[in-house]
Amino acid sequence: MTDAKQHAVHIVRTLREGGYQAYLCGGCVRDLLLKREPADYDVTTDATPAEVMRIFPETYAVGAQFGVVLVPIPSEERAGPDDQPPVSSPEAQKDFRPSTKANVVEVATFRSDVSYTDGRHPDAVRFSKDPREDVERRDFTINGLLMDPMSGEVLDFVGGRGDLEAQIIRAIGDPRRRFTEDKLRMLRAVRFAARFGYKIDDFTFAAIQELAPQIHQVSPERIREELSKMLAEGHAREAFLLLDQSGLLREVLPEISAMKGVEQPPQYHPEGDVFVHTLLLLEKLPHQSSVTLAWGALLHDVGKPSTFRVAPDRIRFDGHVEVGVKMGEAICRRLRFSNDETEQILALIDNHMRFAHVLQMKESTLKKFLRMPEFDEHLELHRMDCQASHGVLTAYDFAKEKLATIPPDRMRPAPLVTGDDLIAAGYSPGPRFKEILSAIEDGQLEGRFTSKEDAMEFVTREFSPA
Repeated sequence: MTDAKQHAVHIVRTLREGGYQAYLCGGCVRDLLLKREPADYDVTTDATPAEVMRIFPETYAVGAQFGVVLVPIPSEERAGPDDQPPVSSPEAQKDFRPSTKANVVEVATFRSDVSYTDGRHPDAVRFSKDPREDVERRDFTINGLLMDPMSGEVLDFVGGRGDLEAQIIRAIGDPRRRFTEDKLRMLRAVRFAARFGYKIDDFTFAAIQELAPQIHQVSPERIREELSKMLAEGHAREAFLLLDQSGLLREVLPEISAMKGVEQPPQYHPEGDVFVHTLLLLEKLPHQSSVTLAWGALLHDVGKPSTFRVAPDRIRFDGHVEVGVKMGEAICRRLRFSNDETEQILALIDNHMRFAHVLQMKESTLKKFLRMPEFDEHLELHRMDCQASHGVLTAYDFAKEKLATIPPDRMRPAPLVTGDDLIAAGYSPGPRFKEILSAIEDGQLEGRFTSKEDAMEFVTREFSPA
């Protein structure tokens, strides 16, 4: 039994010993029934947040007004390193932030939601003593199951077990009402269908198609999180096909929707248009891919639709990399990626065509290319790009072989000459220093200079001190 499950069972048992109803609920029950290891555990109970915090003093009332309390796993039980002190007072609770949901169990009070003015969060909640009432306000039937962890008994008020067996994603009750309450559920329906390989119920899917334009009520951060999960969970192609069919794709990423029907030169892309190519590439993303590689893969050809032209010799996309970088930056800013993530995603877009020239690169250019930050992601993107088109991996194999055989001290050698050396030789500090030092490094990487004396002789010959 994992630490999280053991802690969740302890919470359920303790609440019951206190005279309350308590069950495991949501995704963890679904995953247990599917024989999958849950990522985290949630508990639902008729105990109020105040009563939960009285029974478990070390808590964080992350959403007490909505009936949600986080109960941290005791540090001695955690599998990972502990950098979070116990939370035992209201003052300490204000500053407590769990480093990961795997280190806490979410305990929520049975409730019904009054209304959803903002299309995302309930305006108010009414606590309940009836578990059925709590389940009926949840999103999908497969997430509406309750389990007694001691006996294994499952409470199913909404037909969730039947939908698990039939492999169907179905909204609980009226799908239009469920999605009107919380627009993010539309993206979650797509993600669950792709993750499990399930079909979305026809009425549920029709409601998504009708309400897709309202997805903009959800914050950019939450949209980004759902899309990132779709990309990283190993079923990205299926997810983006469903996004397209549901109408959500043109709302959240119109730049990707614009790829449909944009033809490519068949000698390089026999697979079809830009959208087909991108979907094939997404299919090759590794399970639990990094966010930056996943988004780099999605956006690497985002500049093609706006640069498409038919030339006398073939279809061309002149400048699609530069245009793609600008479009990628706008998308990253719109979805509020961090600066570091944005930088890497844009680097992947900016450099994905350079592999076509690796066999012809000068030694210095090649080494600088190979030592780019997170180069393994550039290499992986190139592999997927090739396998989703012409299938030729010559450049990939060449780059990989060079990475394995060039010693680190030759890939990134210690500088032979510094700025202080140039000043001592009579050169004035300024913009030329960068040019001179870069030229010296190129010679060093190409093996033309092996000593400081060789490098300074080159400087005095090629660069005047004036």
